[in-house]
Amino acid sequence: MPATRWRTLVHDGTADRSLLSDVLAQLAQTLDAEVAVSRLARLLVPTLADWCLVTLVDDDESRAPRRRLRDVGWWHHDPARHALVAEYAATRIASLASTSMLMRAVDEGEVVHVHSDAVAALDRVLLPGRARDIVGQLAPSSLTVAPLQVRGRTLGALSLFNDDGRPALSAAEVALVSEVAASAALALDNARLYRQQRDVASTFQRSLLTEPVEPDHLQVVVRYQPAAEAARVGGDWYDAFLQPDGATVLVIGDVVGHDIEAAALMAQLRSMLRAVAVVTRDGPAAVLRHLDAAIRTLQLPAMATVLVARVEQTSAEQGVGLTRLRWSSAGHPPPMVLEPDGSVRRLDALTGPLLGLDPDRERREHETVLTWGSTVLLYTDGLVERRTRSLRLGLDELRDALVRHAALDLDGLCDALLAELPGGPGEDDIALVAVRLHPQDRPRPVEAGPRRVPPGVPGPRELPGG
Repeated sequence: MPATRWRTLVHDGTADRSLLSDVLAQLAQTLDAEVAVSRLARLLVPTLADWCLVTLVDDDESRAPRRRLRDVGWWHHDPARHALVAEYAATRIASLASTSMLMRAVDEGEVVHVHSDAVAALDRVLLPGRARDIVGQLAPSSLTVAPLQVRGRTLGALSLFNDDGRPALSAAEVALVSEVAASAALALDNARLYRQQRDVASTFQRSLLTEPVEPDHLQVVVRYQPAAEAARVGGDWYDAFLQPDGATVLVIGDVVGHDIEAAALMAQLRSMLRAVAVVTRDGPAAVLRHLDAAIRTLQLPAMATVLVARVEQTSAEQGVGLTRLRWSSAGHPPPMVLEPDGSVRRLDALTGPLLGLDPDRERREHETVLTWGSTVLLYTDGLVERRTRSLRLGLDELRDALVRHAALDLDGLCDALLAELPGGPGEDDIALVAVRLHPQDRPRPVEAGPRRVPPGVPGPRELPGG
């Protein structure tokens, strides 16, 4: 837009509304601060300036003597000069004196405006070197630096440069720059607050997903992959622990919801399930019944799909290389078994209601026999279901993927499933528990890693039923 036409719009307020609307619309489309900054630079050029740099403060300490600054967004109206501005952005912060216009705007929280002779003004605050040389090549005639301030903090600054063919910003345009900076700062601060909340929630969730046990003949591999949408910190969890008699308990669960509350409920359910299983020494169905009763008694606002499985073996079964898997499901997707010959069984069975839905309903148990070399996979629905794929189709694709990758070691198998089935980070969290039964007539293989069990647990030849 020609400068004269733009200035007419500034004076009658049309430009203010248009530019602010564009800034807010673009910044609202992302909660990634650096993506937002990149968009901001392009919005301001050439509308307000010939070229622009956007700077962020790496920390929010408003009174730090020398805050860590980074130029993370830039644009020039002339495509031939994009690379030159990018190089200036990469070199200028390290070359700036503490008295520079940028430092003054950030430290004092005020707009700094150089009406003319901008090259000379920049030469006085830049150390000799490449950044000063680039200024000579870009040759701005005027510059304006506006701080990005919100809630008493300075998040960064906008640096706007005009060349000889364009006059310095007018008072009305400087006022508009200040409004744009305030709106941008609010959007950036919201993005930072959002990221901080997400990081706290993610750290909290991951802290609960502890390392599994590793009994003698069982190799246990677990995975957790958060959703692509950062806000969707949720209630997916896995667990693998031993009961006092030496049986291995496997758990996979998914609390309804995708927020901090879901993660907190997940933590409570996980802890209660562990306590119930260890203290009562019950099987999967009884554990789910006790957990349902606890949810009702404690009036927890929780609904969840959960599958509890128990790996069991008598001495006679051990002698012929067999193991039993006993499980009960509260509305959870079915386990998959990858057989030693590379075929796959889906353990379809009637599932009970979700936890927290009907605690008076009876819970059923199911059982299957496993041979040495078998792999059991438990997973949450994020692995097999998304908006463009039904659960039924997702289960078929999981079966096919297990067949294709049957020759991989257990870690490689889990990684391949996560990389392939959701199409990268998906729409939902994903938790996995994979268990491989190694032969018990030989030492634990090296690829299974070290044995890891709590003290006092019976060894493999002291399991119940012997």
